[in-house]
Amino acid sequence: MQKQMFPNLFSPGKIGTLELKNRVMKAPQSSGMSNMDGTVSERLIRYYRKQAAGGSGMIIVEYAYVDDIGAKSAHCHLGISSNEHIPGLAWLAENIREQGAVPAIQIEHCGRQKFLGTQPICAPSAIPWPKMWDQYGVQAVPHVLTIEEIQDIVAAFGDAALRAKRAGFELVEIHGAHGYLLTNFFSPTTNHRTDLYGGSLENRMRIYIQIVRDVRKKVGPDFPVTIRLSGTDYEPDGFPIEDTIALAKALEKEGIDAFHISGGDHHTMIHQVSPMAIPRCHNVWAAEAIKKEVSVPVIASGSITTPDLAEEIIASGKGDFVGLGRPLWADPEWPRKAEEGRPEDIRPCIRCNEGCLERTFFNYKAITCAVNPVISREGELEITPAAVKRNIAVVGAGPAGLETARVLKLRGHDVTIFEKGKKGGQLTEASVPEFKADIRLLRDSMITAVEKLHIPVVEKEATAEDLAPFDAVVCATGSTPKKSPIPGAELPIAADASEFLNGTREVGRRVVVLGVGLVGSETALHLAETGHKVTLVGRKPTIMKGVAATDFLAYSERIAQTDMEVCTSTTPLEIVADGVLVEHKGQKRKIEADTVLYAFGAKSEQDLYRTLKEQGKEAYLVGDAVHPDKIMDAIHTGYRLGLRL
Repeated sequence: MQKQMFPNLFSPGKIGTLELKNRVMKAPQSSGMSNMDGTVSERLIRYYRKQAAGGSGMIIVEYAYVDDIGAKSAHCHLGISSNEHIPGLAWLAENIREQGAVPAIQIEHCGRQKFLGTQPICAPSAIPWPKMWDQYGVQAVPHVLTIEEIQDIVAAFGDAALRAKRAGFELVEIHGAHGYLLTNFFSPTTNHRTDLYGGSLENRMRIYIQIVRDVRKKVGPDFPVTIRLSGTDYEPDGFPIEDTIALAKALEKEGIDAFHISGGDHHTMIHQVSPMAIPRCHNVWAAEAIKKEVSVPVIASGSITTPDLAEEIIASGKGDFVGLGRPLWADPEWPRKAEEGRPEDIRPCIRCNEGCLERTFFNYKAITCAVNPVISREGELEITPAAVKRNIAVVGAGPAGLETARVLKLRGHDVTIFEKGKKGGQLTEASVPEFKADIRLLRDSMITAVEKLHIPVVEKEATAEDLAPFDAVVCATGSTPKKSPIPGAELPIAADASEFLNGTREVGRRVVVLGVGLVGSETALHLAETGHKVTLVGRKPTIMKGVAATDFLAYSERIAQTDMEVCTSTTPLEIVADGVLVEHKGQKRKIEADTVLYAFGAKSEQDLYRTLKEQGKEAYLVGDAVHPDKIMDAIHTGYRLGLRL
């Protein structure tokens, strides 16, 4: 028998009376796929069947609202507020169990984080969530809960837990983290009460204790109950880890069977749903701190993206289990591939938050995933054998080309890739900064996938003559940088940022980067963090316009920790031999530099496609060759084209 590569991760575990086959569990995440009335949809069933079939020991179903007054946060939020929800929930639990995983569910009250923006918005104090205040104004100010209303909510949690048990779930998790109602009581930032629910730590944790007691009374002494906590909310005047440890100790005495530790809230989102600029496993320290103080199991979570990271957490005693959220969206078979010793086959989460976080909450859409087009479309976008086998060339081995080739090969076509440069295409350039290691993992995963399918790669620039024998050609030819419109761009001091990123251009100590979009800002940050004196210059009033909110916050935080000078609303006038002439609010000056890099966007490369079409060849464009966009667009268009041909 082959030696297990991750022996601790795939050893049996136990929470209360519940035995689990391994230490991997699906962390609860809102999917946006329930019906509008909170009932379970067929789409939700298909999604959870796929998640459960991937080898996780337990699936914790996304947060379900406990009452119909103020607990529901979004349009397609799962409900557990009435007995009418039980039949659908029972159907869901049965499907998860059939696929080999233990079904669990999280119960929740949204508190002030009610994305619907409709009253009543309930909280301990009339302090709105800043994001909602910006969007809805005074309508976002919460109703201050009375003592009687608090007791009603306590009872609602207990009733919801009992419904979960009756529906066939084998564990219930109370959501006490991430800026929702319970955290609103626990954090001094959001709790300014002066009664028995505010002020002291004992008062701020009171609602937690009352809810756990009511849940335990209604589900019985042996039914497993866990709670999710934020180690800290990362707010300047919020709660520290010491407060959470005290809370955990108190809740263990009340019968909590395990603690699921995360961090942050929706105001400090980069610590809750971290982007790639935040270190992986960023909340594991909190799990480790709490584990030292309690005797029941601790579930660690927070950007545990690879099996080796998960194995180290279990082996070193930082956690007893790992909760995986986005990694199981990127690849539901993450656990099975790891258990079988095939971690290189895992499609990694790149923590871009483009397909998940950016679509849900305020945008009211079901989740998708930048690297997994099938998520939320289970049963609709499955790979099936092609009706007619064809010989197809794919020109370009960037993300769009690699994904198209993979899908075509899996459908039974003969596929050949042509690539004039490095496999991975612009993923290679995009992964140069240290803080973009997740992109390197994706590049390597995609290359490994085509290698294991034995898809030949011809390392040359494809010509129409090379492509004549093929039945069809997919032009994944990407994009090329736009020329600089700034006078002086031809001088030796100047170069496109892509030349630095692809290793063909060295830079001096003093660097000016022109262009405050994503590429310019990331390049500038990378240079600043590797010892260069950097000035970032752009006409726009803000940097990185249009990127995911978490990326903007994380990059802004990192930039603030460097000595980089950021000059927005500044017009580059001319590149000169020793720097750049710029103008800001009518004032002109020269920024001295040894190197000037510019990043003014890209244009699609379609010359080969046009030539083929003129010759009457069956040809298709995909990815950046259609229009320059993000990784999600490249992979999704490649996948869908692979299904069509």
